[in-house]
Amino acid sequence: QVQLVESGGGLVQAGASLRLSCAASGRTDSILTMGWFRQAPGEEREFVAAIHKSGIITNYADPVKGRFTISRDNGKNTVYLQMNSLKPEDTAVYYCTGRLGTIPSDKQSHYDYWGQGTPVTVSS
Repeated sequence: QVQLVESGGGLVQAGASLRLSCAASGRTDSILTMGWFRQAPGEEREFVAAIHKSGIITNYADPVKGRFTISRDNGKNTVYLQMNSLKPEDTAVYYCTGRLGTIPSDKQSHYDYWGQGTPVTVSS
């Protein structure tokens, strides 16, 4: 089994930056891809970004391209989401996720493990 614990969420003003972290524990060697999804109030959960274990292959949702950067430190079993130029529409609960497959998929059903989420609120 794998456990994922997110941290770093909070309340910021529009234009600010935040860095989310997700620490994995357990059978971390089995996780080849990690990613982030988010869910705004009253909305479906949506894909944000994902990264292969190599750290080279990444995938981003269009709304965050150029503003968010996903990275991982395999030595620390941690994945990060650097969020810059935040907008009120980025307000959501952000969930860390991991999958056994190699492709940084944008589909929820492809992911095997989920964290509890960390809230991000961006005020205008």
